Amino acid sequence: MSDNKNIYVLLTDTGTMFTKLIKRITAAPYNHASLALDENLNEVFSFGRKCANNPWVGGFVEEDVYEGTFRHFPGTRCALLRLEVTRQQYEAARRVIRHYQDEEEAYGYNLIGMFGVLMRLDITRERSYFCSQFVAEAMKQSRIHLWDRPSSAVTPNDFFQHPAFEVIYEGMLYDYPLLDQSRLAGFPYPLQTVAR
Repeated sequence: MSDNKNIYVLLTDTGTMFTKLIKRITAAPYNHASLALDENLNEVFSFGRKCANNPWVGGFVEEDVYEGTFRHFPGTRCALLRLEVTRQQYEAARRVIRHYQDEEEAYGYNLIGMFGVLMRLDITRERSYFCSQFVAEAMKQSRIHLWDRPSSAVTPNDFFQHPAFEVIYEGMLYDYPLLDQSRLAGFPYPLQTVAR
């Protein structure tokens, strides 16, 4: 019996004006990356919006797929990627996340770095990350080596295209079958999404 565990990368596209602008530049299907420690998406972490209606105020966030930004954008599309890791790597990832939780106020959003990666420039700022930079760095700090390049040069699409990841779900976020249906009651679903 394997002692290995899984960690997940949740890629999303909320369809906002800001993400449409990024999509125009990248031509990639998803423009936000989050690190998830469970397949039910109860423990999801990233660097992103601190306030759902303001893309300019960002930092380390514990994302709640039932509340916050995702609830404001119920038409969010996503891809959930699974990566098998050792138990030691998984526990290391938990410790890395705990560090960011404990030091949350000391970290900021690397907006300049995000625009830098879109232009293929490596712009690293101390104690600042954009979403995919954070996920790549958290994995690197957990001894999960995926690329031989700086974390600030990793985009959400790089996760999507990496052969080590298995796409286990792709579609509307709120159609993901492992979400807690009782918590979705009363959500403003768009068009044809879940009628469970």
